[in-house]
Amino acid sequence: MVDGLGGLGEDEQRAWQGLLAVMLVGIPQVERTFRAHGLVHIEYGLLNALAGRPLRLSDLAAVGNVSISRLSHRVSKLVDRGYVRLRPDASDGRASVAEITDEGRAVIAAIAPHHARALREVLFDHLSPEQTVALADAMQVVGTKLGACLDGRPPGEDRAGDTTAPGRDH
Repeated sequence: MVDGLGGLGEDEQRAWQGLLAVMLVGIPQVERTFRAHGLVHIEYGLLNALAGRPLRLSDLAAVGNVSISRLSHRVSKLVDRGYVRLRPDASDGRASVAEITDEGRAVIAAIAPHHARALREVLFDHLSPEQTVALADAMQVVGTKLGACLDGRPPGEDRAGDTTAPGRDH
């Protein structure tokens, strides 16, 4: 039932209140896992992205869903701490490629088990496997519509034969 003022329906309200609780209470609990190592959420995400493979800065910005300006500031901090190094792109000397260092891998390795445990405590331990799948499906749809989800794929890669997932320009 939608309230008389044209607001949210009951299920929409329940979903919104649950999302707010996760964002306002749960996310800060999860963030403590990397803040203890002097990182903020975006920096931890960038290091995780680079743990998979080196990325051009433009691709890293897309994966991190950040502007080039914000990325530049964060990558500079990671370079200063010895977690990331920059090098010219071999195929285009005007572009730079970021790659994680051994120190960066070590900090990710130190954080990852605590981060996973915190995510499970805050979110996944309270859901059945079916609810986790439904949540993942729903959040991928919303994140994709917002232009923030790549469904685990590197920038510019579409799933072969997938005509349902909207593409993203990079």
